[in-house]
Amino acid sequence: MTRLHLAVALEGAGWHPAAWRDPAARPAGLFDASYWAELVAEAERGLLDFATIEDALGLQSSRFEGHDDRTDLVRGRLDAVLLAARVAPLTSRIGLVPATSVTHTEPFHVSIGIASLDFASRGRAGWRPQVSARAADAAHFGRREFPALTLEEIRGPRGKALAAELFGEASDAVEVVRRLWDSWEDDAEIRDAATGRFLDRDKLHYIDFEGAHFSVRGPSITPRPPQGQPVVAALAHDDLPFDFAARGADVVFLTPESHAEAAELVGRVRAAEAAVGRTGEPLRIFADLVVLLDEAPGTAAARRARLDGLAEIASDAAIFTGTPAELAELLLLWRGAGLDGFRLRPGVLPHDLAQITRQLVPELQRRGAFRTGYTATTLRGHLGLPRPAGRYAAPAAGARS
Repeated sequence: MTRLHLAVALEGAGWHPAAWRDPAARPAGLFDASYWAELVAEAERGLLDFATIEDALGLQSSRFEGHDDRTDLVRGRLDAVLLAARVAPLTSRIGLVPATSVTHTEPFHVSIGIASLDFASRGRAGWRPQVSARAADAAHFGRREFPALTLEEIRGPRGKALAAELFGEASDAVEVVRRLWDSWEDDAEIRDAATGRFLDRDKLHYIDFEGAHFSVRGPSITPRPPQGQPVVAALAHDDLPFDFAARGADVVFLTPESHAEAAELVGRVRAAEAAVGRTGEPLRIFADLVVLLDEAPGTAAARRARLDGLAEIASDAAIFTGTPAELAELLLLWRGAGLDGFRLRPGVLPHDLAQITRQLVPELQRRGAFRTGYTATTLRGHLGLPRPAGRYAAPAAGARS
């Protein structure tokens, strides 16, 4: 039996907006690095492939347009890349995948940040690039202006034009980052004290990227990462992000509501890969699910009802409420739609994360559907992705052109 891949998405006190008010939550720890370290350590205890860490350029809000001025919900967060770097030395196997916006962040800065994370984690770094379409986010930087669109308008012609521009820019950003990761050959560092040669300058390369959105010469200031190319992941809901993922990502997160929709979305992803002429490894496809789990039947439903009474949850992903055994059944059913794995979003942290690692994982192991130990040391290894050769390196002697 082909085993599932499992990941966890970490967000504040949990993905339910009222999670911080649950008795099992730890709101006092949200801005404490030790809280995040304990969450990632628990995910590693469960042998999960990776943990993603959410980020954004504006305060969390229930309104697309910008701040909602609510004070009864969690607002504020720590920087995802810095958090990942903080917990990296405290873990040994689990992948670490922070999100960053590419709309207002220079790709050169992103490239060295994720490369440094790959060094800090010894080959377990990933990256989730995301776009930022809110006018309020752009106002933090003052370099460009976006129209203040409502959620309804973002789905109309003006919103679609803005999305096309932002995803085109994001595709260029990913390409720049990937080229910078390759701009040092693997053996560029000599470090020969006797001869005084620290590096071979011929093995550092200008990337000379010229596009509609960026002009970047390179090379990077950071040597080639341990994985060569850290894993790039993308959340995708429609054709533009499907195309974006097919062009530049290694992993894509989908948000189906059913087995049938999962199969339909997988088909659209594979069609996008064909349309852009993707070569090499196909995308690893994960489905996202928000989960509230308890062993006793009915307990998770009662817990969700209490939380829903405090704040209404609105989710782009399906919400599963039930027992770990029931979730295992669902995951194994949906896997038949062509999914490689699942990224689970715990409703309340740390409770629902512990239910994943200590109840769901053993249930899947009993069914032969999940690993019983890590067999790789890198994130690419967990996902079955080979380490790619650098694009600027000269072919090995005797290699065919």
